[in-house]
Amino acid sequence: MDIIIQIFGKKNCNDSKKAERFFKERGIKIQFINLKEKAPSKGELKSIINKYPLEELIDTEGTEYKKRNLQYMVFDLEEILLENPILFKSPIGRFKNEATLGYQPEIWKEWIAKLK
Repeated sequence: MDIIIQIFGKKNCNDSKKAERFFKERGIKIQFINLKEKAPSKGELKSIINKYPLEELIDTEGTEYKKRNLQYMVFDLEEILLENPILFKSPIGRFKNEATLGYQPEIWKEWIAKLK
């Protein structure tokens, strides 16, 4: 079976670890993209912002956001997220044209049901 579920996360994020474990326990292969290393492509980001506004994707509680003093700056959200993927909230799940933000096992169960 091809991998059609993507998880954009951070290796040190508890919810990202829980998301990875959720799919692994159910025998579902996922593509894990580490946001510390790689940003979503513009196309991937477009499919995510169809479901969530950009403002909801930025982790304003994270240390990276505070370290850069972004709360005091005006910036292009899409540009800063694509250039600094560590600023995304995680995990972000993608399945076909659907997306989730955070730990969403109920929605993921629906995705798995559609795979069968």
